[in-house]
Amino acid sequence: MSYLQHLSFWDWLALGSLLLILEVFGLGGYLLWTGLAAAIVGVLTYLFPELPWTWQFVLFGSLSILTALYWWHRQRVAGKPSDQPGLNQRGSELQGRQFVLHEAIVDGRGKIKAGDSLWLVIGPDLPVGSAVRVVGQQGVRLVVEAAQ
Repeated sequence: MSYLQHLSFWDWLALGSLLLILEVFGLGGYLLWTGLAAAIVGVLTYLFPELPWTWQFVLFGSLSILTALYWWHRQRVAGKPSDQPGLNQRGSELQGRQFVLHEAIVDGRGKIKAGDSLWLVIGPDLPVGSAVRVVGQQGVRLVVEAAQ
């Protein structure tokens, strides 16, 4: 208990540094904000050296909660739908379009040519030259059906 009564700003900066170092190991941002709160308490303790240890812990807890809420809010904002939903989802722009089979679909697998690229397709067996429509995507393969 006597140790707590003599906390210095170095203790808070060391705790903040330790938490930030642990965050490097990939904990998803949780310790980043708690480490930042500890560093802020360290700076406040440096500016106000007579700050009682109880207030230091109250500040640390409050700042940890506030920064965690800030992080939660930022994550929710980042999770909103994009105005470019197909960005970095190669092949999604092909859905709904029609193409001609470049290689026959045999045993459920074939190829189409879209632009200058060949795409693997899965669907019902069809001969070369058949018109197909892309209806979905499974990984790097496009799901097609015969076009009417």
